[in-house]
Amino acid sequence: MSVMPITRRAFFRGRPTSSREYGPAISLLLVTPLLLLLLGGFLYPIGGLFWGSIFAPEATPKHYLRILQEPLYLLILWRTFEIAFLVTVVALLLGYPVALAMARVSGRAAMLIAACVLIPLWTSVLVRSYAWIVLLQRNGVINNTLQETGLTQAPLQMLYTQGAVVAAMTQVLLPFMVLPIYSVLRTVPDDLPKAARNLGAGSLLAFLHVTLPLSLPGVTAGVLITFILSLGFYITPALVGGPGTLMMSTLIGQQTTELLNWPFAGALSAVLLLATLLLVVVFRRALALNGGFKLG
Repeated sequence: MSVMPITRRAFFRGRPTSSREYGPAISLLLVTPLLLLLLGGFLYPIGGLFWGSIFAPEATPKHYLRILQEPLYLLILWRTFEIAFLVTVVALLLGYPVALAMARVSGRAAMLIAACVLIPLWTSVLVRSYAWIVLLQRNGVINNTLQETGLTQAPLQMLYTQGAVVAAMTQVLLPFMVLPIYSVLRTVPDDLPKAARNLGAGSLLAFLHVTLPLSLPGVTAGVLITFILSLGFYITPALVGGPGTLMMSTLIGQQTTELLNWPFAGALSAVLLLATLLLVVVFRRALALNGGFKLG
């Protein structure tokens, strides 16, 4: 008895149609709402802001020259990238062990760790920023505790400092570092580190040569997400930082809401966006060359 070969079309006959079998017209129709939302909610306002910084009435490229010529704006730009870098490094150092614990434990312990990571995402950033003010102010919880225990004689200046901004932003953005790393670590088989230890490697060497390299895609995603979000953070630096730690987002907000200088705000936004894109491209390129893999 002969058996007819099962073709791909015959195998999938009667089954739900795959998205790959949709024609170009139907595929374009399906993504049209998302494209319209992207155009109306992102590209149009951003493009209008950039256009107004150069071609609007009474607007010339002098705004970009002003950014390059006045040291204050270059200092704020540098401080923005410095704080974003520090927040990313601290979030990585704190978030990786948490993600590793989430991926290795099970049961109630895993649920407890996941709750500690996810519950802050359900709390307003404004509320969490005010909580840091309560903790760090001169008569706050930390200063009162230090004075009552005799460790300090007078209140310490902790609020409106760069350290306060880094700590508050790290606490807010920590879940964005933990979740991508956890999503990759949970796919790493437990047999691989065990095999490394059976071959004579210690726990540290097994982690450095097996677990850490396999988790690099999650680390890269978490680093990029945290760094990019840090560059545009507005509420927390404005409340916890003060004038001494002014960042680009706060400066742009002042130019639009207080000074009504929209062309200059557009120039600041364009410089920040271009600098961010340049760093992301360099970061991806460096990973592709040194890490042996590419994102996406």
